[in-house]
Amino acid sequence: MSSAAPGGRVLVVDDDAAIRRSLERGLRLSGFSVSLAEDGETALARMPTDAPDVLVLDVSMPGVSGAEVCRSLRARGDDIPVLMLSALDEPADRVAGLQAGADDYLVKPFALEELVLRLRALLRRRPPQPDDRVVAGPLTIDPGTRQARLDGEELRLTRREFELLTHLARNTGLVLSRELLLERVWGYDFDVRSDAVDTFVSYLRRKTEAGGRPRLIHTVRGVGFVLRLPDGAARPSEGAAPAPAPTRPGPR
Repeated sequence: MSSAAPGGRVLVVDDDAAIRRSLERGLRLSGFSVSLAEDGETALARMPTDAPDVLVLDVSMPGVSGAEVCRSLRARGDDIPVLMLSALDEPADRVAGLQAGADDYLVKPFALEELVLRLRALLRRRPPQPDDRVVAGPLTIDPGTRQARLDGEELRLTRREFELLTHLARNTGLVLSRELLLERVWGYDFDVRSDAVDTFVSYLRRKTEAGGRPRLIHTVRGVGFVLRLPDGAARPSEGAAPAPAPTRPGPR
């Protein structure tokens, strides 16, 4: 699955309307695209159309419970990351949730920041999906084979370079801050200099601009970096187009 929002698509399933509204607002502000379901049956029905990247699922709901939703998804071969929410904090409750097929378990009440970090960790762990290939103008990236091609010519990239280029390409036209790129590429718990992004952008520019090719990765002063396509190049053809570039100072 692929995502239009930088944070990914989240389906929140909870029978408490106040919790649904609160999570929707908080997750949207954190960069996620959010859809809602009030019960397990609705969640299962909406999965094919909403195509979420990750599921936030309350354990205790009337009708089809969160555990039953999770078991149903796993039984049909759906490996979507699932984070279960519960007011139950006993070890047996956590074990039951994980045995149902959940990837993580968070006890209510919780801080939104912790939920966001856990969701991002789940999304980072998920292996590339068949439709994750990105085509942005002359640039083609296939996470499944870890190959990147520019004008049909393979780019020989290190793992970090590949991941950085992939994140920029998925968000073509969107300015990404250094902090966001550090989190996405190096992980939240990183021990790395803050200028690492600048260093790796420099490496990528040498490779993508070889032979006099036009610049793809631009610096936006005081903000971060953006991948912009040459005039006339096609927009990304991955699942959904990224958000349009915000109004920022011009690139260097």
